[in-house]
Amino acid sequence: MTAPTKTRPQTPASMSGWPRWVPFALLAIAFLLVAGPLGSAGSKLADVQRNDATAYLPAGAEATGVSDRYQKFTGIESTTAILVYQRASGLTKQDQINITLVDLQIAEQLSAHLAAPPMGPIISDDSQVGEVIVSLIGSDPNRLRGDVDTLRATGANAEGLDFHVAGPAAALTDLTEVFSEVDGVLLLVALGAVLLILVVAYRSPVLPLVVLGVAGTALGLANGVVYLLAKQGVLTVSGDAQGILDVLVLGAGTDYALLLTARYRDELRRRRDRYTAISAAWRGVVQPIVASGSTVILALLCLLASDLGSTRGLGPVAAVGIACALVSMLVLLPAVLALTGRWAFWPFRPAYGSAATGERGFWSRLAAGIGRHSRLVWVLTVLALGGLALGTARLEAHGVPRTNSFLAPVDSNAGQDVLSRHFSDASATPVLVVANAGRLDAVVQAADSVPGVTKARAYVDPLEAFDRQKAGQPAPPPKQVDGQVLISVTIDAAPDSPRATATVRALRDKVHAVPDAAAKVGGYTATNLDLQLTAQRDRQVVIPLVLGLVLVVLMLLLRAVVAPLILVATVILSFAATLGVCGVMFRDVFGFAGADSSFPLFAFVFLVALGVDYNIFLMSRVREEVPRRGHRAGTLTGLAATGGVITSAGVVLAATFAALAVLPLLVLAELAFAVAFGVLLDALVVRTLLVPALTVDVGRFVWWPGPLRRADP
Repeated sequence: MTAPTKTRPQTPASMSGWPRWVPFALLAIAFLLVAGPLGSAGSKLADVQRNDATAYLPAGAEATGVSDRYQKFTGIESTTAILVYQRASGLTKQDQINITLVDLQIAEQLSAHLAAPPMGPIISDDSQVGEVIVSLIGSDPNRLRGDVDTLRATGANAEGLDFHVAGPAAALTDLTEVFSEVDGVLLLVALGAVLLILVVAYRSPVLPLVVLGVAGTALGLANGVVYLLAKQGVLTVSGDAQGILDVLVLGAGTDYALLLTARYRDELRRRRDRYTAISAAWRGVVQPIVASGSTVILALLCLLASDLGSTRGLGPVAAVGIACALVSMLVLLPAVLALTGRWAFWPFRPAYGSAATGERGFWSRLAAGIGRHSRLVWVLTVLALGGLALGTARLEAHGVPRTNSFLAPVDSNAGQDVLSRHFSDASATPVLVVANAGRLDAVVQAADSVPGVTKARAYVDPLEAFDRQKAGQPAPPPKQVDGQVLISVTIDAAPDSPRATATVRALRDKVHAVPDAAAKVGGYTATNLDLQLTAQRDRQVVIPLVLGLVLVVLMLLLRAVVAPLILVATVILSFAATLGVCGVMFRDVFGFAGADSSFPLFAFVFLVALGVDYNIFLMSRVREEVPRRGHRAGTLTGLAATGGVITSAGVVLAATFAALAVLPLLVLAELAFAVAFGVLLDALVVRTLLVPALTVDVGRFVWWPGPLRRADP
């Protein structure tokens, strides 16, 4: 009898007839075919930026309503630029003639771009400075930039005088130029920092380039999607939002890559076959990575509840970035890692059967120490974080004057400084009041009675006034639109100073009290005030919403209630400590003029969402280990196994956000410091010491009411 012939089991590759690397190659190619064209479109993202402040105000803001009415009076939207001429020894008559000739030249060159003829020169009381007020059509920074460049080139023709262009139009131009000039520098700095950290973390020249290549693809994909959405008017992109998008995609994407590659390296030690190793690694990290990315996306989308257009626009822009990073790291990166195999880790390739490093060395010793002294560790950590939080009393987040918002010298600031020193009132940027025509005299009288107001006068049609003056006729009556009049109010303070803000508050109280006037106060200073008030409202709405959503995600992931409550409490404590450090550093070390009114909200959203990431990575691994080892040993093993990768992820994310500091804007420099410091605090202290110590000390009750509270190893 012939023995039966044994047949070799068929592998999936032999059954399909294709080599096992083909599906991964096809997946990578398909992904790049989609991401490539979108990345090309994303290069034009700067073309759809919007940086004008009024467009970001909520529709119901008082200043927004006045802005809408103002356009009906003037017939056109305009933005003011102020030409500033100075001679320290005093302007001569010839200087004034030269300035007038420049005015005529400007009127000729920009005739199609002027909302009204140039006004001036207006000479200061000390005769050292002359100003010319130019009203430019529109508020689009991209169009204003060309007009302001023309003003700067033409105005410099007045020889022998110090010359600057100030005013809102010049400030918007300087802001646009800052973003356009350093956007590439920001990316280079961020990429360089990430590359250096990855080389140190991986001890390989190959894998960092693989990770950065995928992260760069994710960034191009995100920019392309955001560009298409912004072009269709679905969302609003500002210059700072684009900068935050860049560092967020690079940082978060690299974090997800670190988690996947660390697990892949461990699986390569356990398995001979790289394809089964990447499959096992992907299954092991997909849940925490998706939970982490979803948490960040949901937290960012909470910004849609904001009444500020700039804040509301940042939410979906950043959420799109996180989604693109998430998809890229879970689709493209596994395919590339499967194709490269162990070679990606050269020269320290993980050999099959070699020992893993996650449970030995520093992190193992640290975990053992926390296990022995868990209560002492968490009590001391809480006291230290609470002490840092006391510094919040030093934080002043009430807005920053425009002249202090740049960290590098710009021409608009230099001009504004000259105006502030030599002119007693803000005549070029008046406060605007709209009221019922029948109560004009009462409103003007109320406005004149406010301390700080130097003059209040009704708006008249300038063309009609010019024609009447030329014909020797009396001035025209105040212009009326729909039964309302416009009143121009000048004040004795720079328009973005605290004194001007206080004057506008008092002015609103006075004119609102005039019976039947329906008076509303707007203008540049009022717009900034409404931005501050709306930012305060946003904090009260968005922060509880973010905390609620994060708590729900953690409950679903960990299948418990107590552990998520502990994790959220630790993140809140970490955020408070970060704000405390920011308060001291901003005011007492860096000497900043304050913080933007939206700073606490932005810092909270980024720190809570990104800080919870590391707790998710840790507790997901702990949840894997507890059924096998028991609660205490499982918690300490989870800390030892994830310590290195999570610390590396925290350093990478902190470095990418720190790169925002290359943009010479106070608001981004402050956000860069806050997020970088807060992320390091979360990764190195909260996740390393506080969370595991609390988890060990509380015991199995942290898993209540889930089944792990009763699980035996």
